[in-house]
Amino acid sequence: MAVQLKTEGECLFAYLSGEIDHHSAAEMRFFIDGELERATPKLLVMDFGGVDFMDSSGIGLILGRIRTIAGWNGRIMVVNAKPPVRKMIRIAGLDRLIAVRKG
Repeated sequence: MAVQLKTEGECLFAYLSGEIDHHSAAEMRFFIDGELERATPKLLVMDFGGVDFMDSSGIGLILGRIRTIAGWNGRIMVVNAKPPVRKMIRIAGLDRLIAVRKG
């Protein structure tokens, strides 16, 4: 699976891997949203350390989770994104909506 989930207290960690395109983003969305609804965490940490490629579907994946978690005043942090992924996040303006950390 391209996403591994781990809940610790009020934090959900989503460890993403491989390529994020239309097909894989849909699968990731399904698993992440299921756990978000179950756990209603205050923080979703999306770890992009294992992501080698991401198209605009990855931006949509992040945006959708922002909308979901905002329903209970939660927030999102993206960590370990490689430079091309961080660049896409910055160009899309998501770095103004979420925390983006290198590590």
